Amino acid sequence: MELFLYSFEFESPQGKTLIFADPHLGFEPFRGINVRSRFERKLAKFIISEDPDLVIILGDVKEDLSLREYTRRVLLEFFSMLKDYRIIITKGNHDGRIEEVTEKFDNVSVVEYYLLNETLFMHGHRSLPDVKFKRAFLGHIHPTAIISLRGVKRRVKCFVKAGNFIILPTINPFFEGMDIREGIRLIPFLRDVKVVDLLIPPSIHINGYSI
Repeated sequence: MELFLYSFEFESPQGKTLIFADPHLGFEPFRGINVRSRFERKLAKFIISEDPDLVIILGDVKEDLSLREYTRRVLLEFFSMLKDYRIIITKGNHDGRIEEVTEKFDNVSVVEYYLLNETLFMHGHRSLPDVKFKRAFLGHIHPTAIISLRGVKRRVKCFVKAGNFIILPTINPFFEGMDIREGIRLIPFLRDVKVVDLLIPPSIHINGYSI
C-alpha cells in the first residue's frame, strides 16, 4: 500500500512536514462494505514510518458526515496511535463534530485553514480566507484523470496544479476519485479554470490538460 505516492513532504519552519488529503476513515459501512480494511491503522503506521515533525491533513478525515459510535471508535484508535505527532486538520465537509474526538488529544488541532510560511492549507469546499499567500494546497475533490497509456485508457489518481493551487488526490487506496472536470467545479474559487497541469505518480507529467 504505497501511501507515500499520494502524500507530499517538505521542509518548513516547523521541520519535516507531511501533508495528505481525504482519508475518509471509517468509510466501510457507509459504502456498503462489510469487511473492515483497518485503513486507520495502516495510515497511522505510515505516518509513524515517515516520522514527521508536523502532519497536515487537508480535511475529510472521516467518512461519516456526523459522528456515529463506530466512527468515534475508529478515530480514537487512529489518534491514539499518533500521540507523539503534532497534527493540524483543516476541517472538511465530512468532518462534522470531529472536535468531540480531537479535544481528547492535545497534539491535534482542528482549524478552517492553516497558513505556514506563506503557504495556505485548506480543504477546498469553502471560499478563500482573507489572507495573503503565495501557494495553496487543497483536497476535497479526489482528482483523477483519464489518460491513454500504450493505447489503453485508464482512470488514475493525480495531483492537479491550477495556478498557485495544488490539489491532492485522496490518500485512501480504496477510493478511486472523481474526474477533474467534475471536481474542479466543486471548489468555489476554481470553478472557471479551463486548463490545469497534472502529476500522475510516480513520474508522468501532463502540462496543459484541458478540463
